[in-house]
Amino acid sequence: MKMDLNAVIETVEAGYQDAAMMALQAFNKEKCQCFTFDGDGKVERQRLGKLVIRFLERDLQPSCQLACLETIRILSRDKNCLEPFATPQAIQTLGRHAGIEHSEGVTSEIPDLEVIVEALKCLCNIVFNSPSAQEVGAELRLIVGLTERLKLYNDRHWSHEVRFFDLRLTFLFTALRVDVRGQLAHELRGISLLSDALESTLGLRWLDTFEVARADKGDDGLPLPRQETERTMEILKILFNITFDTSRRDVDEEEAALYRHLGAILRFCLMSKADGEERTEEFHSHTVNLLGNLPLMCLDVLLTPKVQQGSIEYMGVNMDAVSILLDFMDRRLDREHKLKETLTPSLNLLTESARVHRETRKFLRMKILPPLRDVKNRPEVGNSLRNKLVRLMTHIDTDVKHCAAELLFVLCKESVSRFVKYTGYGNAAGLLAARGLMCGGRGKGRYSEDEDTDTEEYREAKPNINPVTGRVEEKLPNPMEGMTEEQKENEAMKLVNMFDKMSRDQVIQPMAVGPDGKLANLESAVQRLSEQRSSSGSDSDAD
Repeated sequence: MKMDLNAVIETVEAGYQDAAMMALQAFNKEKCQCFTFDGDGKVERQRLGKLVIRFLERDLQPSCQLACLETIRILSRDKNCLEPFATPQAIQTLGRHAGIEHSEGVTSEIPDLEVIVEALKCLCNIVFNSPSAQEVGAELRLIVGLTERLKLYNDRHWSHEVRFFDLRLTFLFTALRVDVRGQLAHELRGISLLSDALESTLGLRWLDTFEVARADKGDDGLPLPRQETERTMEILKILFNITFDTSRRDVDEEEAALYRHLGAILRFCLMSKADGEERTEEFHSHTVNLLGNLPLMCLDVLLTPKVQQGSIEYMGVNMDAVSILLDFMDRRLDREHKLKETLTPSLNLLTESARVHRETRKFLRMKILPPLRDVKNRPEVGNSLRNKLVRLMTHIDTDVKHCAAELLFVLCKESVSRFVKYTGYGNAAGLLAARGLMCGGRGKGRYSEDEDTDTEEYREAKPNINPVTGRVEEKLPNPMEGMTEEQKENEAMKLVNMFDKMSRDQVIQPMAVGPDGKLANLESAVQRLSEQRSSSGSDSDAD
């Protein structure tokens, strides 16, 4: 039998705690799996929301508080009924029951743990769906209460659920409010605080200045426990929010030490597994996203650990972390969906690591661009890493194709001739045009002068390789063979007229390489050249 919402409202309005609790519990039981609401009953739901918030301000037993909060959580799923919960009074009431109300110099009584969790769930729903609630939460400085409790996480009193929803609410505030993001990063020293929380959650010990391992040696090699993994991923997401602009600015020595400390923990995350392949992939994805925010100078911590038995060594350096990143990128390449979100972070991270660390660049080049042997197939044909990345160079998404091209360009030490050799001029043209390198040369990066080593197969085939397609092409018969000079001239004029017509009809736009090495409209380029000559001629006449 369907519950009468007006009967619940009347019971709560009557004000008797036990009766109200029983009515709300019955409502909660019926609606616990309800996640969508139609227009019918909207007014009644809003009225019930206002009543329950007011009822919650009274001195109630924990069981009654819990019933009220469960009702609010269910009602807050309706985006059209959030108004009663987005007021300063409502957010303050929920913050108090969540134990995160910020009051200077006042120590609030710690609510029941189940009440805290339910209040946090309510706040997560409301803050996620209501810009007004986000603003009120920021003004009430709920982030301060959240960070104060974060400092106490070593206390076993706090359950996994409390800690998890604390972190989830912190993530929502930092994702949705720029001011809260800055407040946590700077005023509340969030990077240091969350790095400590990461270390504590993972249960780490320091082997060296920038190398960590599980505190319990018996856990080495085992997957991370599920609850610890869930909390760790929330911390990684918060850290991503508050470090979003870090890689784009200079940092001082103190900040660099802090980011290297964090980077060492992230290397551990990268080398660890969660419970199951999908969870491990998600865990590594958040780790890679955050690594991409670290200042470039701090990425050296990925190479810091000493080479040990079983490690991947290259040029005397431990390449375990770089190898994991490469495998991660390779798996993402095979998925071929949502590439911008899933692939570009790892592409950018590998590109910047290769740009600043010679050993990383040479290791990645060995894996991605080994000495060229296959010159019979186009560079984009095949299943090697080079083939997959070259295919992306003509991807419809501009960011994806730029990131793929940039990685290959850096691995070629920004040498145009080497880049074209491995990708073909047709695939390389987009990046070269953007860089003003259509006529050849080298990018602005600084690299060592070691020579590119050609294989015997490549040297033999090189004279017959079509630079546009990047492969050996069969020689085609000369279409003008047997023609007289007059016939050749007629064919040439036909071609000129066709191009002229397509240009006038704006089917194509003729281009030329300008003085800056970039493509420019041919008509504009010719006009500028004519003006320059005219100006030069006038100057000569004046002399």
